Amino acid sequence: QECSKKQKNDDTQSTSVDALSSGDGFEEKNEFHTLANAKILLSDCLACDNCMTSDEGARVFQQNQKELFRILNLNKKCDTSKHKVLAVSICPQSLPYFAAKFNLSVNDAVKKLCGFLKSLGVHYVFDTTIAADFSILESQREFVQRYQRRNQEEHALPMFASACPGWIRYAERVLTNLVTSHICTAKSPQQIMGSLVKGYFARQQNLSPDKIFHVIVAPCYDKKLEALREDFYTALYNSQEVDCVLTSGEIVQIMEQKNVSMKDVTEVAVDSLFDEIKEGDVVRHDGKRSDGYLEHIFKHAAKELFGMDVKEITYKALKNKDFQEVTLEKDGETVLRFAAAYGFRNIQNMVLKLKKGKFVYHFVEVLACPGGCLNGKGQAQTEDGKPDKALLNQMEEVYAAIPVRLPETNMHVQKMYQDWLEGVDSRKVQETLHTKYSAVNQTASNLDIKW
Repeated sequence: QECSKKQKNDDTQSTSVDALSSGDGFEEKNEFHTLANAKILLSDCLACDNCMTSDEGARVFQQNQKELFRILNLNKKCDTSKHKVLAVSICPQSLPYFAAKFNLSVNDAVKKLCGFLKSLGVHYVFDTTIAADFSILESQREFVQRYQRRNQEEHALPMFASACPGWIRYAERVLTNLVTSHICTAKSPQQIMGSLVKGYFARQQNLSPDKIFHVIVAPCYDKKLEALREDFYTALYNSQEVDCVLTSGEIVQIMEQKNVSMKDVTEVAVDSLFDEIKEGDVVRHDGKRSDGYLEHIFKHAAKELFGMDVKEITYKALKNKDFQEVTLEKDGETVLRFAAAYGFRNIQNMVLKLKKGKFVYHFVEVLACPGGCLNGKGQAQTEDGKPDKALLNQMEEVYAAIPVRLPETNMHVQKMYQDWLEGVDSRKVQETLHTKYSAVNQTASNLDIKW
């Protein structure tokens, strides 16, 4: 059986499902009734219909604009007991899309986006950079620990990054235990943001987690699948950490369908998780097209393991620009060898070397999309589904110009480790910021898929 990702992406070969069916109980006319039912093709995300259950498919397709409007309309009703606090968290890789799309600076773009979302009825708009801070710091610590245990534990190294849900799904459903034991256990920024909003922020606001409806704005469709994982569900409150994921493109569709012009939107500062503080200018992490796991972990490991301060990293392109390596030498010996593998061709080559026992890397930053997160199919596509190269080039320029802030310098993060997470090495850190990735049992036919 061939993976359907290899098929031409058209309506005849891709399963599509209309947005929420009429059974949701909110079909009466309201201010959003003119919005078109969005269709999401399975070809738009990494997961194909061969490795996706019907239940997963139904739940993924509920994560669309109508689900957001359902909550907005719920909040307009008189019964306040059913109201939800609506919080939207925006991924850093989505901001360059809005800046390039509307010809704005990235700081103006985020304020305009915040203003638009609040005009709809959203209560809080957050930037997920702080969640990426936590994810990177936890990944750094885990890599150093794995490196130190490399001679005692067979699966300590290599370590693979865990932030890309498309890659994680492929590893769990197809590659199984050969790879899953090597995946970093730190949650992705999206899911850490879920823990921050439904955990820390809910406590600050004296709210039950199920009273918050948390939406993530992200570059790709696979984030919708990630939000549904069972390990990101709290049975006590019947609540997911992330309730709904909308792609950057889906947000623009809402603007277009409501005939909203960005120039007419009032600029509003992004909210902070901390009391009434407002966020300042947009910052990012090292890394040209991603959250920068490779660069941060490489520099941290160089310092912690070998006492070396690495200021600048030199990438060496190998077979193509989406497969690059970085090395650290000490006393004429290569002591660290890292790689960035973006896109499925490079991922498959990497796994093949691992199977043959010819793997030379200590850490690999793995991303399913060629070109990295900025090239997510939820934002960097033309109307006919092809990559918008001109827009992507603009986005890369915008992203590269954003100032870099080291996760270690975020004082809010350091304070939360002590006040909320009970210390850096606490059990609560493991429970809140980490998860476990393992092989998923599938039917024989699914295990026979040729990827």
